[in-house]
Order: sequence, then structure tokens, then C-alpha cells
Amino acid sequence: MSNDTIRREISDSISVKQKILEDVALLQLIDEVAGACVAAYQRGNRVLLAGNGGSAADAQHIAAEFVSRYAFDRPGLPAIAFTTDTSILTAIGNDYGYDQIFRRQLEANGREGDVFIGISTSGTSPNVLAALQCARELGILAVGLTGECSTKMQSRSDHCIKVPSVSTPRIQESHILLGHIICGMVEDAIFSGTENR
Repeated sequence: MSNDTIRREISDSISVKQKILEDVALLQLIDEVAGACVAAYQRGNRVLLAGNGGSAADAQHIAAEFVSRYAFDRPGLPAIAFTTDTSILTAIGNDYGYDQIFRRQLEANGREGDVFIGISTSGTSPNVLAALQCARELGILAVGLTGECSTKMQSRSDHCIKVPSVSTPRIQESHILLGHIICGMVEDAIFSGTENR
């Protein structure tokens, strides 16, 4: 094995993050999404998340940061990943089709004023697109988290955060970075100055 491979992978990852860092409009969009999550929590609403494969893991990871903690001890913030209950997933998949597994859960658990974050590296996952469309119909803020080539996702999202890459690994690495940033911003905004800090 060559260290050149390791260096190339790290360098590629840094390059994508540098592009994010230099994109003023993208940074503003991330700030707006964090602000929307803060506003939802202040109203007593929730953040709901979904994705497939690695994006399912990211949805669960981000939900855990909200519910448990991110950077410091504080009360939990309500968040649900629609990727964790195998009975629900298989029931909906069996009865209505895999494309409906997130939409159906959003219809059951989502409320007007919530934030739904749909994660898809390609931006073409039918079940994520269906859930984003459903969110808008229900008065739930629809946030898409994807890569640079997504047009379908953008048309179904109120806010679409597009990582400037076409590489699935690089997009996924950036998605969890952005999830962490949003969690940290929300945590700071809601609990800044509390005794738990």
C-alpha cells in the first residue's frame, strides 16, 4: 500500500471543504437552515430526518446529536430519524412500496412548523424526494442535503444545501460536517449562557 493513496484521499476531502468555506452564498444558506431549526425548537416543533444507506446513518447521527448532546451538556432537543424502526420500514415498504417509507412516516409524525431534512448524495432518491414534496404540502420546512448535481431535490426543497462535489464519499464526509455545524449552531443559540455550558 502507498501513502500516496492516503494523501490523495485526504487532500480531496480538504479540497471540497475548502470550496464550501469559500462559498459565501452556501455559508449563508447553512446559517439560514440552522436558524430555521432554532426557530422550530423555540416554537415547540421538531427536526425530522431521512436518507438511504450512508445517508441513513447520517440522519441517525444528526438526530442523536440533537437528542443527546453535541458540544456540551444540556436538555435534549426532539429529533427523529425515519430510518431506525424496521417494523415501520418493512410494513410501509410491503404495503405501499419503498418509495413511500419516509413520506408515510412524515404524514404520521410531522406537524406544521417542523423541519424535515432529507439527505441524498445523488439528489435522486425517490423516497427522499417524495418526503420533501410531502413536507411542503404539510407546512413543514423542507431541507435538502445533497451534492452539486441535484436539480430534482432543489425543486422540492425550501432550502437545498448542495455540497460542491460529484464524489459520493466526499459528499457524505461534508454532509456530516454540515450536520455537526448546524447542531452546534442550534445548541449555542438555544442554550448559550446556561449553567450546563
